[in-house]
Amino acid sequence: MISVAFLSTPGLMDPLEPLLRRELPGLTCASWPEEASREAELAVCWKPQAGALAAMPNLKLIHSIAAGVDNILADPSVPDRPVCRIVDPDISVAMTEFVLWSTLYFHRDFDRVIDNARTGAWHRYAQRAPQDTRVGILGLGTLGTDAARRLVDLGFSVSAWSRSAKTADGIRTFSGAAALDAFLGEVDILVSLLPLTPSTLGLLNAERLSRLPKGAALVLCSRGEHLIADDLVALLRTGHLRGAVLDVFEREPLPADHPLWREPGVLVTPHMAAIASWMVIAQQIAENVRRLKRGEPLLNAVDRARGY
Repeated sequence: MISVAFLSTPGLMDPLEPLLRRELPGLTCASWPEEASREAELAVCWKPQAGALAAMPNLKLIHSIAAGVDNILADPSVPDRPVCRIVDPDISVAMTEFVLWSTLYFHRDFDRVIDNARTGAWHRYAQRAPQDTRVGILGLGTLGTDAARRLVDLGFSVSAWSRSAKTADGIRTFSGAAALDAFLGEVDILVSLLPLTPSTLGLLNAERLSRLPKGAALVLCSRGEHLIADDLVALLRTGHLRGAVLDVFEREPLPADHPLWREPGVLVTPHMAAIASWMVIAQQIAENVRRLKRGEPLLNAVDRARGY
């Protein structure tokens, strides 16, 4: 049976080990940097230490425990081995719920009502029809497409931007770097669902966020590294942007003394938009181990050139 090494912050994968052992009887496990982990054939990762994967000579498969693999591929020393990610069918449902809630948070003025409640201010805002709120989705993959379709079902005016050309019923689509500014200029609520790649790192900076119409809001539930937080804060303080729901950050957990917690207009949530279940993670890793042994195509294999 294959040997596995867990590469993550201490304790993070404790729930995964017994589930993997149940799926793969006879599995041997170790955690980095234990000596046995260096001889493992399978690396199960979340933000592995730089250079760790390169120090595993028997490595046959690298597996993320999430949909994203940017935390693995950021290390230039990662060896040329298959990399796989997790695709939990319930993730799409959970992410869509979060996007719908965040959209309604701004569309129905809950952000303003909550602020008013702190001071006992009774003020009702004029209700807008959904079609009068323009929601823009950055990233039209599985998650972005599902969220966009549900927003269309609710009557919102929905557009989407993706790196390559895509189409979806009821959604105005934009593609390529040349179309990004035009897309941003027509968005009242911007939802980021992009993967993190070298081309999307720092994408949400002052130049691009300022392309949004005055009074627009941001919903970030992709990767914290997409956003230049200081640029967002500056645009909030000038009044160009209305607010932001931020679920992901460069450093997690977000330190309790971080100023974003107290920045007016910003709502911080603890990377809760969509979380894969440990059971699904164990099942998909185990299936890929079986496929690897049989020489079959792997589930959710990553195109390392694209980064996802």
